[in-house]
Amino acid sequence: MTVQDIARTAVMTAQRDQTTGNLATVMKEEDVGSVVVVEDRQPVGIVTDRDLTLHVVEPRADPADVTAEEVMTETPVTVHTDAGVFEATAAMFEHVVRRLPVVDGEGNLTGIVTLDDIVVLLTDELDNLAGVIEAESPPY
Repeated sequence: MTVQDIARTAVMTAQRDQTTGNLATVMKEEDVGSVVVVEDRQPVGIVTDRDLTLHVVEPRADPADVTAEEVMTETPVTVHTDAGVFEATAAMFEHVVRRLPVVDGEGNLTGIVTLDDIVVLLTDELDNLAGVIEAESPPY
């Protein structure tokens, strides 16, 4: 199974100069925990709800005065559309990230995969395997 099979294609994106207030509104309205900052369709940063908390809310900054560029993680870790799920989990582990923008061969954003997406996939797979074990086990 490739990342493309489980990636969400409706990715919330922003420009570097968008205010964090605007980003927070988008995150709330779309019920997402991150926004990918793009330039020419390529991810150049990512802003998470945690970034907003640490860099805007906690220091009590005015969200209208703080831009995405000021709080984003630059050069986010990405994964290619044809990468396997194992490769994605390895990248998450290695870089200690919960979200991976998905890119095509030219580096253009095509989706996003989150740790939650992978956990749901693995839970479904384990449930299938448990069904096999249960069907082959003697009654207790």
